[in-house]
Amino acid sequence: MGKTTFARDLAERLDLPYVELDALYWEPGWTGASPDVMRSRVAAAIEPVGWVVDGNYSIVRDLVWARADTVVWLDYPLRTILWRYLTRTLRRIRTGEELWPGTGNRERLSMHLLQRDGLLWWILGTYRRRRRDFPRLLAEHPGIDAVRLGSPREAGRWIAGVGGARIA
Repeated sequence: MGKTTFARDLAERLDLPYVELDALYWEPGWTGASPDVMRSRVAAAIEPVGWVVDGNYSIVRDLVWARADTVVWLDYPLRTILWRYLTRTLRRIRTGEELWPGTGNRERLSMHLLQRDGLLWWILGTYRRRRRDFPRLLAEHPGIDAVRLGSPREAGRWIAGVGGARIA
């Protein structure tokens, strides 16, 4: 179970709005929203009481975590992340799937092999740092219930136990 599937399932189980940060960030032509626009979009999306946010952009972390009661960290092994990245990317390239409706953004093989700022390079370049820094970041927010799940199987078991609790 990956990040997006997990977040969508959790939002459905809790009957809460699902907020995908990637959809708020990416504009047509793979152009990222400016920090001010992104922060404004996220602030509006998390205005209601209760939501499930999919993603962890540092530019909006302060907004999201200030209103969150729980943060679920899918801390999967690098091999799992890379395998999921590969299979998802190949499927999206093959089907021509538009990632966020109205943006026209579709994955292309050249994005992954030739662009040093693509997702593959981001995964490889940030994996160790995220594993090192995330526990510290969570410890700085003692009011947040931090849940660290180390495998898709563990994530599936955890979410299967979610029901009436309110998680935002």
